[in-house]
Amino acid sequence: MRLIFIYGLPATGKLTVAQELSKRTGYKLFHNHLVVDLLLSTFEFGSAPFVELREEIWLSVFSQACRSQLPGLIFTFNPERTVRPKFVEQTVDIVTGYGGQVDFVELACPLDELKRRIDSPSRLQYRKLSSLPLFEKLQAAGEFDTSHMPKPSLTIDTSRNSPIEAAAQISGTLNLSFLSEVASGTPQKNQGGLKPDYSGF
Repeated sequence: MRLIFIYGLPATGKLTVAQELSKRTGYKLFHNHLVVDLLLSTFEFGSAPFVELREEIWLSVFSQACRSQLPGLIFTFNPERTVRPKFVEQTVDIVTGYGGQVDFVELACPLDELKRRIDSPSRLQYRKLSSLPLFEKLQAAGEFDTSHMPKPSLTIDTSRNSPIEAAAQISGTLNLSFLSEVASGTPQKNQGGLKPDYSGF
């Protein structure tokens, strides 16, 4: 299975790009807020049970997706301090343990543009960070640290690329099959289940 692991700061367009990539490839989309919003109904964000259950669910879905032999899965992720660093390594270990591959894609955007987007009404559909003062406070405190992330296969500036263009770049760079190929059962190239570069982990 190919796990397309899309990460970036809040408001970089992760969900929107992931939705376009899902349309293009036919891969299922398992985005960050499906689990986060579920747990926020019961637990406080960042609390011990929230952190533990969030990672357990994420990892369980990855494992079951591999066992079910899904051709691919798209995951969106916001690196922040309540996520334990070992989560990313555990994700890679699970997927590669089943002979799959994790492809990391970073979405980036100039800070001024992020601040413009952060309080967009479209972000209210899920419990996304939508307060500019809170974003600035968290950003200044270093809460959105991506230094522990593996080297991405590509980084895309979403201020210069539309969601459709970004999805096309991802599918092209990673040599992902189109929806019609997935539906017809056209075999994808075996990527060898190699682990990404953890030299900067």
